[in-house]
Amino acid sequence: MADLILLEKRGVPGAAICTEALRASADAMAAIQGAPGYRYAIVPHPVGSLDAEGIEAHAKVAAPQVLEILRGVPRADERGGP
Repeated sequence: MADLILLEKRGVPGAAICTEALRASADAMAAIQGAPGYRYAIVPHPVGSLDAEGIEAHAKVAAPQVLEILRGVPRADERGGP
């Protein structure tokens, strides 16, 4: 998380991917790096024990989030409306 925030501060776009279980740590790291509320993709936990099929399923969860982050699309809770 810290490395990606530092790269983005230097103008290199990116999107971090974090598991649900590590959200608190990711949010804390973002705050420490001066980027509270930093947006990242979230996938189910765990990842390390997944087989190829599980990795593919996680990638399908992460990919749309990563694209939205890179395109600057607001999160659903930031969009307002119905």
